[in-house]
Amino acid sequence: MCGIAGWVDFKADLRDERETAAAMTETMAPRGPDAEGLWVSPNAALGHRRLAVIDIEGGVQPMVADEVVLTYSGEVYNFVELREELIAAGHSFQTQSDTEVVLHAYLEWGAGCAERLVGMFAFAIWDARSEELLMVRDRLGVKPLFYYPLPDGLLFGSEPKAILANPKADRRVGRVGICNALTQVRQPGMTPFEGIFELRPGHLLKCSRSGIDTRPYWKLEARPHEDDLQTTIERIRGMLEEVMAQQLVADVPVCSLLSGGLDSSALVALGQQITGGKLRTFTLDFKTNQENLSPNALGFHNTTDNPFALEVAAHVKSVQESMMLDTDVLLEPEARRAALRASDLPYHAADADISLHILFKEVRKHSTVAISGEASDEVFGGYPWMHDESVLAVPFFPWVAAVMQQEKDASSAVDLVLNDRIGLLDYLFAQYAESLAEVPHLPGEEEKEKRMRQVMFQHVTRMMPGLLDRKDRMSMATGLEVRVPFCDHRLVEYVFNTPWSMKSFDGREKSLLREAVRDLLPDPVLERRKSGFPISQDIRYDKTLQAAVKQIVDDPEEPGQIFFGDGVRPYLDEEITEVAVSRRVRLEGAVRLNMWLKEYDIEVVGVG
Repeated sequence: MCGIAGWVDFKADLRDERETAAAMTETMAPRGPDAEGLWVSPNAALGHRRLAVIDIEGGVQPMVADEVVLTYSGEVYNFVELREELIAAGHSFQTQSDTEVVLHAYLEWGAGCAERLVGMFAFAIWDARSEELLMVRDRLGVKPLFYYPLPDGLLFGSEPKAILANPKADRRVGRVGICNALTQVRQPGMTPFEGIFELRPGHLLKCSRSGIDTRPYWKLEARPHEDDLQTTIERIRGMLEEVMAQQLVADVPVCSLLSGGLDSSALVALGQQITGGKLRTFTLDFKTNQENLSPNALGFHNTTDNPFALEVAAHVKSVQESMMLDTDVLLEPEARRAALRASDLPYHAADADISLHILFKEVRKHSTVAISGEASDEVFGGYPWMHDESVLAVPFFPWVAAVMQQEKDASSAVDLVLNDRIGLLDYLFAQYAESLAEVPHLPGEEEKEKRMRQVMFQHVTRMMPGLLDRKDRMSMATGLEVRVPFCDHRLVEYVFNTPWSMKSFDGREKSLLREAVRDLLPDPVLERRKSGFPISQDIRYDKTLQAAVKQIVDDPEEPGQIFFGDGVRPYLDEEITEVAVSRRVRLEGAVRLNMWLKEYDIEVVGVG
């Protein structure tokens, strides 16, 4: 896995900046607790922190060959096949690591190596022969990669904190950055920080003396689907088996996260078959949820995870660990601060960030690698609003439209005071139009199929990145590598081009996935409706948030004052008697944004 950092400057001698380059690299220590390395030349510095997963003794980075230097994060799952191909082409290898395969793939194919890699990865290669930096990010954006352009080069890192460790980077946020932070829609390539960009999934970047250039090497395309229903189900099952077999390869202990939902349960069952019953499984739930479960308006959190997880574990005979959290753990100020520091950004998902970070810390005590069912809903069509015609009729992001519908109008879903100040709705509509322009279509598609292709594309490109981002930051902050089989680009391409009529052939969500694994799971799990990542149903959490936001609103010294004033007062004066997820998300957003502005010493610009 690992964390990477670096600096290119064509007008400076970076050998005089070794200390700063080392400081940038050191910020990645939680991502790579096992080893560190730094390579410095006059115009380039590449740093690396290693989490050893494949070839524990080998794979030391930065790795150098023929005046080419690589710093690499992630896993290339087809490295064995590529290694054999490269050996046949005349390459020789000193280690068994996938890192060396990536390096030699570049030596053989140049930037075209990106198209040959299957996996989750983000890496940077400095080629001293051409004085050019190449940066590459995996197709779905499972692994992060940020950069900060300079007049004569750039800074880069797996997380913004690596860039912020360099005094050349400013700490500013403007109107668009705040909109980016406060919505459930990510603008591809952008971050809340002014000047810090995210290399888009499926893209590569070249930095040379002539400047910075980015381009896609992969994108979702519309292709005719020629398989019948039964063949489609069989192909999906075969692909899942192949993907799981690849992603279970490691030289360290591998476990699986288990919610008792269809996605994670399917992967656990497949993993048990492939490993011969060696998987350990981990579940998170809340003590109070056993008695106080309250489904939200969108239909989530209608069942608790632990009973279903225990049933799956018994069915597939995994060694099961159930972690039952108490709300008091979430209320500790340091728990929220740790989640913020892990992400560097004010994005949030109510209390899910905090509980996920706590879960990963526990899992890391037992395993270095975990398998997760993340992204199945976006790929197979698992969200309830995807099946709600009244929501789909709204020309907007469906997950946002669903909230607006439940809350009757946009003024309750988007704080109009805040909207007047920073143009939140204008930002959302602009992002919606931009996303529609990117959707690929087949000639002559029926209107329903065309609309659902839009919906699926938007979920993969505008919603899924946020979930993958949260998973990566919370896990890597604890030194845990989380792999996501449902993000295999071959699987995503195939299912994306499967007609919606097949994806919902039995009138339910995730019909193809359910049928593909029907023989592996008990009926209660197969029939369970989506419940979502568990949140605490304890209103003490909401009351604590309410009190914290009151303090922000009443204290003119709090930086969040500029964004949260009279617009949030309706949430502060009401008596909280039950959990309302939409209210919790807004209150959490105010607390998280205010903390981010303070903790990171952010200068707010261009906002009146």
